[in-house]
Amino acid sequence: MLQVSRTPIRAALMLLEERGIVEARKNKGFIMKLGAEELEQAEVEVPNSPQQDLYARIVEDRLAQRLAETVGQAELSHRYSVDRITMQKTLLALASDGLVIRGPGRNWIFQPTLDNKIALNASYEFRMLIEPAGIMMEDFTIAPSTIEQIRLEHLNLLARPDFNSLPARQLFNLDANFHEVIAECTGNTFVIQSIQHQNRLRRLLEFASYSNSRRIREWCQEHLRILIALQEDDRTHASELMKAHLDSARHSVARSKQKT
Repeated sequence: MLQVSRTPIRAALMLLEERGIVEARKNKGFIMKLGAEELEQAEVEVPNSPQQDLYARIVEDRLAQRLAETVGQAELSHRYSVDRITMQKTLLALASDGLVIRGPGRNWIFQPTLDNKIALNASYEFRMLIEPAGIMMEDFTIAPSTIEQIRLEHLNLLARPDFNSLPARQLFNLDANFHEVIAECTGNTFVIQSIQHQNRLRRLLEFASYSNSRRIREWCQEHLRILIALQEDDRTHASELMKAHLDSARHSVARSKQKT
């Protein structure tokens, strides 16, 4: 079902056993220990893999301009003291996220991003046109279970005791997924592709802004208000909230970029 080998499946089940969610029984496999309601409230913090840590270090170094626009794979492996396979997997993950592309030879090139104030402002102006309008499109239809799942993810994030130490990539993915799911509700391929493209462009630039815990709490709460408006079928209010949210995010990221 998950299109992976047995090794990661077993590792995941062992992690769930450590958290008291499942129990390993000889010759019987794994047995659930929690009921549906308890399971919904359970939290499992998956430890970062070496590849995820390396991903974050490369992004941070690029943001700090410690890495050039074009870098060699061997140079990176030496810089971060990692083996070729780990580096290759990390670079492929960066490429999948739209942050790098293959260059000539064994070089990799960082993709253009919203690297100046004009581009940043233009991006948010574009999104303020597209996203609020998308909510008001005639064919806009929410999937109640999906919207509720995203709402619970935001509530769980706000309730986590380790909120201030969560990795930037995890926070960005939650933020980006929120906007992409709402875009998908439009059923319009061009809207969906536009938001996905904007997320790729802003991933590198906004990585640094996810250290601002106050702003993270603010956008989580703004997201929740939009989700509640959608659940109540008040699309006009949801659209207005989305526009205000994007405008607030634009100013926040601009301030963050000025500081860096």
